[in-house]
Amino acid sequence: MCIAIPMEVKEINGKMGLVEHKGVQREVGIMLLDDLKIGDWVLIHAGFAISKLNQKDAEETLSLLKEAELIE
Repeated sequence: MCIAIPMEVKEINGKMGLVEHKGVQREVGIMLLDDLKIGDWVLIHAGFAISKLNQKDAEETLSLLKEAELIE
């Protein structure tokens, strides 16, 4: 099973971005998405931001993943 995790964009450096959730930070490729800004929420899968989503949807997704015990 593959899962995409919502994370918040903290830094943008060309085609790479720093994302964070609950203090966990990852450098990911952001070249698949246009017009990203710091503070945007994105779905991360296999080291890439694959989709942009709003904060409400990100929080709902994180809640469901936690409920399913797929994340802490």
